[in-house]
Amino acid sequence: MPKDYNQIVLSILEFVGGRDNIKQAAHCLTRLRLVLKDESQVNQAQLDAIEVVKGSFAAAGIFQIVIGAGEVEKVYRQLLQVTGLKQATLADVKEEGAAKLNPVQRLVKILSDIFMPILPAIITAGLLMGINNLIGSKGLFIDGKSLLDAYPGLQGTWDLINMMANTSFVFLPALVGWSATKKFGGSEILGIVMGLLLVHPDLLNGWAYGKAAAGIGGAKLPYFNILGVFHFEKVGYQGQILPILIAAYILSQVEGWLKKRVPAALQLLIVPITTIVITGVLALGIIGPVTRSIGTVLTSGIVGIYEHVPVLGALIFGALYAPLVITGMHHMFIAVDLQLIVQNGGTFIWPMIALSNIAQGSAALAMFWVAGNGKEKSMASTAALSAYAGITEPAMFGVNLRYRYPFYAALTGSVAAAIFITLNRVLAPAIGVGGLPAFISIFPQNIPMFLVGMVIAVAVPFLLTVAVAKHRLLKAGKQGAAVME
Repeated sequence: MPKDYNQIVLSILEFVGGRDNIKQAAHCLTRLRLVLKDESQVNQAQLDAIEVVKGSFAAAGIFQIVIGAGEVEKVYRQLLQVTGLKQATLADVKEEGAAKLNPVQRLVKILSDIFMPILPAIITAGLLMGINNLIGSKGLFIDGKSLLDAYPGLQGTWDLINMMANTSFVFLPALVGWSATKKFGGSEILGIVMGLLLVHPDLLNGWAYGKAAAGIGGAKLPYFNILGVFHFEKVGYQGQILPILIAAYILSQVEGWLKKRVPAALQLLIVPITTIVITGVLALGIIGPVTRSIGTVLTSGIVGIYEHVPVLGALIFGALYAPLVITGMHHMFIAVDLQLIVQNGGTFIWPMIALSNIAQGSAALAMFWVAGNGKEKSMASTAALSAYAGITEPAMFGVNLRYRYPFYAALTGSVAAAIFITLNRVLAPAIGVGGLPAFISIFPQNIPMFLVGMVIAVAVPFLLTVAVAKHRLLKAGKQGAAVME
């Protein structure tokens, strides 16, 4: 039976406070995104009960209604027709919503806006690196040998995949430079140039900085000598995040300042070169060394907790990651992961993120098992599959948070799995898909323990959710009340 999208839109309007409560509206692949004047007017329980609505939540100043791919566009078109609202882009809505945020939320939003466009490149590199690790790991498939040892013909394939995998990490500052200058209002091409400048082959490779600084093997740090007055390290920043983030912001400010003061006829000649020279000197002479030190201190602090009180660190992270997804603050961990990979050769945070996602999917899968009607089963199964693929919003907002106890069961499973893999020192050399395929991006020697962690993340939330549902069934006397209560 065809859906009545006009009635669906009228119901949505009723439960979000009416047409007058909506300032702007846009949509992404699965969600309707609204900037509301007063979010307290939303009747979330009634809104979530609408036929096509799979959940709703507020984040980053935007009220988001999860509808699903395909249908969200139909609902959006009908919404514009019914309300007379002008079509808006996601950027328009994000900008409007940002005005409602506090300083911390704005910082998190900036990081999210910068990293989200480059995330496909980072994930692709992580998966390719995982494949290479599997091919090159000794004893994983053949006792005492790697696949490369057993089949030398794989060497060329391994080399090619390795080059593809390393590209995104070697030139990460260029990717961040492009995205960050775009966010800060500067010229994207200058952002790319600045990022490439920080990894120029004439600079000492950033991966070798530690050895050179410590004088290992007679290595020494090279320096720029500027007119005999200024001296600063001639060192690259491969894989680093903080230097290019700050440099991109300063570049955008310098460029904007110059454009306001240089005549239009001379801008092409003066603005780019002046911007690059000023920002480049600052980046290599001040920003880079300072941010490297800051990154080292932050990373050392995180590693210190991991080394000295691993159970506490795993408990906190396992319990807090999913709630941070609700606020949108989880995006900040991308930068932390990358810093850990650069400084320590691997990250212990990303494996816990993957297990948290799996735990949310398992709780949603349990709700599919106990649900009493077709709509609930369909929503729960779709949400579980999405979470197992690394996208947890449908599971959290459409199922687990809706009934609360599956969400708590997922947190319990996430904590248990995080503690287990932390005690077993599971690390990832790169960021991959944060779901069931995550094991590909784990160090080969850690894969067995990570797989045990995955079993924990699947079993604990599933069994807890089913147990609570059955308890409610016995208490209420009927399945509908048990699941929906």
